[in-house]
Amino acid sequence: MERFKIDDVAKASGLTKRTIRYYEELGLLPAPERTDGGTRLYTQMHIERLKQLIDARDVLGFSLQELVDFVAIREELIQHRDAYRQTEEAELKRGKLLQVGEMLDKQLAMIDIKLEKIAEFRKEIEKLQVRVANALNQPIPIKEGE
Repeated sequence: MERFKIDDVAKASGLTKRTIRYYEELGLLPAPERTDGGTRLYTQMHIERLKQLIDARDVLGFSLQELVDFVAIREELIQHRDAYRQTEEAELKRGKLLQVGEMLDKQLAMIDIKLEKIAEFRKEIEKLQVRVANALNQPIPIKEGE
C-alpha cells in the first residue's frame, strides 16, 4: 500500500499541513502510521477522507462540529456495514440494515437543514434583487437648480 508524507497529502487535498494535523487532532481524520522518526505516513484512504471533509465543509457549509458529527455517523455506518457482511442470520442482517437506515436518515437530515438555510438565504437575496430592479425602473427625481 502506497504511503504519502504530509506535504503530498496537502498538495493532493488542497489543505495546509496545519489543517490536516488539526483535523487529525479533532478526530476527523484517523491517525496515520508513523515512521520511527515520527513522520506521518498517510494512505489514499486519508486523502479520500479529506476530500469528503472538504466537500462537506465547502459544498454544504458544515461547521467543524457538524463535520465531527457527520464523520461519527460515517464511522458508525462503516462498522455496521462490516458487521452486516459478517452476519449470516437473516434477522440480524435485517437489524443491521435498519440501523444503517437510521444513520443515513441522520445524515440526510443534516444535509436538509443546510439546504433549507441556503434556500432561505437565497429568498432574501432575491427580495433584495427585486427591490433593486424596482428602484431602477423608477424615474430619478431631479432637484431644482440642477
